[in-house]
Amino acid sequence: MNEYTINKIPSDVLKDIAQKHRYIRKQLKLSQVELSQRSGVSLGSIKRFESTGKIALEALLKLVFVLGRLEDFETVLKPKDSLIHIEKLFSNKTKI
Repeated sequence: MNEYTINKIPSDVLKDIAQKHRYIRKQLKLSQVELSQRSGVSLGSIKRFESTGKIALEALLKLVFVLGRLEDFETVLKPKDSLIHIEKLFSNKTKI
């Protein structure tokens, strides 16, 4: 974590995701080479991701797909309010 705040910053989240990814990969007994072959993500990208947390979003999604965890990303940026409520705010059919 950042030394000036107790809240996580983006780099903290990246490292956490990378650690979780590495743990799941090892649980499934997949080597980095095998994961690279199955996912189509370069071995260098996987190594960089697991050591720094840096990876392209599409590559990350390919990796988690192979690990069987793609559904974990379906709630990312999910609206907190009902979409119906939001749609009503922008609807031309609402009466003033």
